[in-house]
Amino acid sequence: MKAEGGCYCGAVRYAVDGEPMLKAQCHCRECQYITGGAPNMFMVVPQDAFRYTKGEVKQFKRSDLATPVTREFCPNCGTHLATRPPRPVVVVKVGTLDDPKVYDAPALAIFTIDKQPFHMIPEGIPTFERRPT
Repeated sequence: MKAEGGCYCGAVRYAVDGEPMLKAQCHCRECQYITGGAPNMFMVVPQDAFRYTKGEVKQFKRSDLATPVTREFCPNCGTHLATRPPRPVVVVKVGTLDDPKVYDAPALAIFTIDKQPFHMIPEGIPTFERRPT
C-alpha cells in the first residue's frame, strides 16, 4: 500500500509505503481525548514504512505512565498524525490520510471497557475490553 497524508493546515505531510499490520479502532479514554470523543480509527504500519515528507512534528509523552506512547502533532494546527509505541511500529491516524478509504474497515475494536454509548462498532468484528494478547 502506498498512501499519503498530513495535517489540517498542510504544514506537515507524510507517506506510508507498506502494508498495514493492523486496522482497528480504539475506545480508550486517552484516544477519546485526542479525537474529541469518538473512537480512534488507526492503522499500524512498520516503522520503516512511515516517513515525514514535509515539516516537523511536535511530540508529547505522558510522564506519569510506566510505558507511555509518543504522540506526534502538527505544531501549527495541532492535528494528531501518529503515535509511536515502545516498539518499532507507527500508529497512523486514519483521518489524516489524503484518502481515508484505503482503511476500508477496522478488523477489531480495543479498549471497549471505555466505550461510550454513542460509539459504534461494526457488527461481526472481534472486540476486546483491553489490548488483545
